[in-house]
Amino acid sequence: MKAVALTRYLPIDDPQSLLDVELARPVPGEHDLLVRVEAVSVNPVDTKIRSPKPAVETQPKVLGYDAAGTVEAVGTAVTGFSPGEAVYYAGDVTRPGSNAEYQLVDARLVGHAPASIDAADAAALPLTALTAWELLFQRMPFDNEHGGEGKSLLIIGGAGGVGSIAIQLARRAGFTVIATASRNETIDWCRTLGAQHVINHREALAPQLQALGFEQVDAVMNLAEPSRYWEAVGEILAPQGHVGLIVEPEGALKIGDPYKAKAIGIHWEMMFTRSRFKTPDQAEQGRILERVAALIDAGELRGTRSETLTPINAANLREVHRRLESGTTIGKLVLAGW
Repeated sequence: MKAVALTRYLPIDDPQSLLDVELARPVPGEHDLLVRVEAVSVNPVDTKIRSPKPAVETQPKVLGYDAAGTVEAVGTAVTGFSPGEAVYYAGDVTRPGSNAEYQLVDARLVGHAPASIDAADAAALPLTALTAWELLFQRMPFDNEHGGEGKSLLIIGGAGGVGSIAIQLARRAGFTVIATASRNETIDWCRTLGAQHVINHREALAPQLQALGFEQVDAVMNLAEPSRYWEAVGEILAPQGHVGLIVEPEGALKIGDPYKAKAIGIHWEMMFTRSRFKTPDQAEQGRILERVAALIDAGELRGTRSETLTPINAANLREVHRRLESGTTIGKLVLAGW
């Protein structure tokens, strides 16, 4: 089967950083689906794993942690899926990824793809939807239906992949959503997705919030590097508020006052925790994806794909990695077709 892989960890402008290869088609284990991959999207985790380091792989390593495709075969312990069904998933960072014509994925991590969108739009959703849902509704203590009513939420990094779906989930839950963006196109993107207010994360946050009438906010989803905004977030959060984080900090975070004085809840989200540690509730990810698909099909959520490149190959994946590393992408970049 065709695949895109690496053997060395190189800068993305090196043509050897991602390579077109031929690999054997995998055989499903008892809990696995064998999926024929039709579209993939790229996330910061892909670029971080691929980033330069001295290690060398003895066998080609396939990245990719967002996919949509069709079930080809099911393992003996699998229920709820049949060959020929359209599915979408983010998978497991400890297993070979989705940048291949066929991929094995634990069925408990998979959802049936939304019926109202194509594979390219479906591939843009899983990792970011799971990250936003788990952070806002499982790590932070808010109900996914009405938990935001009467509350304000600041989303730092609103135009990125996670921010794009988090804005929509938060609005649906009743939050007043304030997103951050710094360019006209990203500001417009956040407003289109439902953010009631947009402020500039390149400027001081508190004065901008005060100008909008917010002396404090009830919760913050900081989807950027935490230390850049840590002091500001502590200042603007209300007592007994909550902050959610997804990016490893570059330096130590001071979690004493004002965080201690205000009894602020600090919540980490890592989408691969359930699969990496084989937690008993792995199937929760499949349930979340089924719920997100239903909301897409009901018109309550919209897709976050901003561009599609064709076909899935090393040259196009290198280009998408390069754009992600530039820090200027909007929504999700997708690759479709082989």
